[in-house]
Amino acid sequence: MEGFLVRSPGGQGRPLRGEVRVGGAKNSALKLMAASLLAPGTTTITNLPDILDVDVMARLLDELGCTTRVDHTRAVVEIDVPEELAHHAPYQLVRRLRASISVLGPLLARCGRAEVALPGGDAIGSRGLDMHLEGLERLGAESRIEHGYVVAEATAGLHGAEVGLEFPSVGATENILLAATLADGTTVLDNVAREPEIADLCGMLVAMGARIDGIGSGTLRVEGVRRLSPVEHATVGDRIVGGTWAFAAAIAGGEVEVHGVDPAHLGIVLDKLDRAGAQVTRHEHGFGVRVERRLRSFDVVTLPFPGFPTDLQPFAMALAAVSDGTAMVTENVFEARFMFAQELARLGADVHVDGHHAVVRGRPRLSGAEVVAHDIRAGAALVLAGLAAEGETTVADSFHVDRGYPGFVEQLTGLGVDIERVELADLDDR
Repeated sequence: MEGFLVRSPGGQGRPLRGEVRVGGAKNSALKLMAASLLAPGTTTITNLPDILDVDVMARLLDELGCTTRVDHTRAVVEIDVPEELAHHAPYQLVRRLRASISVLGPLLARCGRAEVALPGGDAIGSRGLDMHLEGLERLGAESRIEHGYVVAEATAGLHGAEVGLEFPSVGATENILLAATLADGTTVLDNVAREPEIADLCGMLVAMGARIDGIGSGTLRVEGVRRLSPVEHATVGDRIVGGTWAFAAAIAGGEVEVHGVDPAHLGIVLDKLDRAGAQVTRHEHGFGVRVERRLRSFDVVTLPFPGFPTDLQPFAMALAAVSDGTAMVTENVFEARFMFAQELARLGADVHVDGHHAVVRGRPRLSGAEVVAHDIRAGAALVLAGLAAEGETTVADSFHVDRGYPGFVEQLTGLGVDIERVELADLDDR
């Protein structure tokens, strides 16, 4: 089993110094790849993140009849989409990638039928498909769960409708939006997700010929068209990876310049770090974080964009563990995010969880220990916590982190961190 080994003698590693460049957003690139199914021909997606999930999505598209060519050196994928698609997305691939559910809408729109295995992904709580299916049913589909698959059919075709989401779910917004682009008539989607990745998807769809109004707002109006055309599209910069490097500087100290992400996409995060005592500078395509002393604690409440991102909550908790004062962390999006707190406590953090709240009392430093990554963000946050932990910290199951962070070890090493990838004994053997 592979893991990360972080060394921090005395719990005070060298302050970080240097620059990092952020690639395309994982949470956008995979959905853009799914959107390519809507247009026969060759779609090219650039600024592609060099992560395992891209290769899994490419294999899924191949299974549906496409021919994909991923070039991680050039950060590009070319997707040849046939006129006739297969409509069966198998469990063997879907179980590895929760984002694969985003093929449901395009397959329904193109084929009139979709069979998609119930997805897998990170162990961070239930992410039900009720809103996806209810929205698609409003567009004229019939759906059911059968033998572990979502089976959706639109024998008479899809039609426009008014769809209001109970919660601004990113996945539901994407699936319904993708299906609506080829539906007959006008669809109004209300209370939709407003994340930058949604705007990125809308931008690509408009370039393909879709008619979408209200991009960036809580209501999208989609006028269906008969056919879309393939395009070349650059993936938006990954705000979560950018935020990760901001928290790395906040935890370890030093000065880090981050390029390739719009700082407006991290508004509330950078504002909180600024008020906590970090020196934050913003520029057109990135930002800098400079930390010369221990930061003050701050409370966090996760909410859909433009609120504090749930994906950055573990990093906020790790920072609170070594900040001055006490912080309240409230998780409103994924109930199992606090699995991370158990591992952080193994590093000596003073953290107490009650329901969807956690109280974190800061300490000057933590202590190195063996911990386990349960998901992408938890794994990366444990590595960063190791920067402030005396001795050696090993983070098992590094494959989770590889799903979201290209060149994670290399980027940290470039900033001055003593980190390496190592072979660990299986957990059952310890």
